[in-house]
Amino acid sequence: MNKPLLAVLAAVATVGLGATPALAAPQTTAPHSAKAAAVTVDFAGTVSLSNCSGSVIRFPGSVDTDPALVLTNGHCLETGMPSAGQVITGQSSSRTFGLLNSAGTKIATLRANQIVYSTMTDTDVTIYRTTTTYAAIKSSYGISPLTVQDTHPVAGTAIKVVSGYWKRIYSCNIDGFVYRLKEGDWTFKDSVRYTSACNTIGGTSGSPVIDATTGKVVAVNNTGNEDGARCTVNNPCEVDASGNVTVRQGINYAQQTYNIPACFTTGNRLNLSAAGCTLPKP
Repeated sequence: MNKPLLAVLAAVATVGLGATPALAAPQTTAPHSAKAAAVTVDFAGTVSLSNCSGSVIRFPGSVDTDPALVLTNGHCLETGMPSAGQVITGQSSSRTFGLLNSAGTKIATLRANQIVYSTMTDTDVTIYRTTTTYAAIKSSYGISPLTVQDTHPVAGTAIKVVSGYWKRIYSCNIDGFVYRLKEGDWTFKDSVRYTSACNTIGGTSGSPVIDATTGKVVAVNNTGNEDGARCTVNNPCEVDASGNVTVRQGINYAQQTYNIPACFTTGNRLNLSAAGCTLPKP
């Protein structure tokens, strides 16, 4: 798992995910024509956790007075990794996050008051609610949240994986999408597969995966195959719709986030019954 130095101290690792079947979106490809200028992607709005990376996020419908949310992986949860099939909502938390500026310097400490949502089923996400608002963060520190894209990304897209834990940015492209990604007890659906340049390591778990053209979050970094083993922890395998298994040693993965905004309503409140919400439910 892309969780840091629990078993080792160097830079090595990747992350696990969650289970549950669902249809993968078609593997589309970025059109050759649209070559918009890339935005500047830096560390502003990312956070460092005790064992992972993360980011302050907002949704297209969020407003400045809403409580700020922090996105990381499910396997980064402070109480331990959720089991396959487990979904956690509305649990109190006082976890802290180091807020970074564009240069990767910690400029503030944010604090959670709730684990809004956490799972390793179908995906690998934890979303925290903080004790402050987007407006207060902007006013005090000049930092704006990252916006989560609400549409499925496309293969070929140039991306940046921004690790607040390591203060390191990885640049590559979306190589494609994986129908099922199996890692130990967990199964993830429609995962993002990176091209080989994004050789993420332990501690990069939870890093936002940012579209280099739009600056929006399209996924959350979470795992990779370290040793070439088949479907084990730290060695996820790809499973296609026919059940064929492929192992890609050294290749890393992320979980898409486009399906998250539909599950949040006014005031950044979670509503798993909302129309269009496909996140796993408790």
